[in-house]
Amino acid sequence: MIERRVAVVFLVDPQGRVLMQHRDSHAKVSPNQWAMPGGKIEEGETPEEAARREVWEETGLTVTVLEHYVTSTRPSVTTADGLVEMHVYSAPTDATQDEIVLGEGQAMVFLTPEEALARDLGVTAALLVPSFLASSQYRALAERDRR
Repeated sequence: MIERRVAVVFLVDPQGRVLMQHRDSHAKVSPNQWAMPGGKIEEGETPEEAARREVWEETGLTVTVLEHYVTSTRPSVTTADGLVEMHVYSAPTDATQDEIVLGEGQAMVFLTPEEALARDLGVTAALLVPSFLASSQYRALAERDRR
């Protein structure tokens, strides 16, 4: 049973760093762990609309180009037989750290792939970060200004 639908976004800067959120201690899922900007898909909202809204609410950034990465499910951490449907996107950003507005969490910072993989990743991020960083979609975003 799908208990919740979420949309998350991998924002990649020209240096190939990924924007990650350090969740606060009040987060319902993965408190004090690291995650991508994103959150619950509201009633009547498409996953892409939710992804854009969540990025805006959490970072102050407007996403213009959004590319689908994967849609999958993971076990719920709150309900024994529940599933969380994950809609995952990626997008390029030219934003600098100084342009990020912390709308939610303890911190929102650009991390190198090595830094991201070394963090205490939340349940969704732990499933997605390693595969995304190894993907051709990530490589294309990370190398877009070097071609």
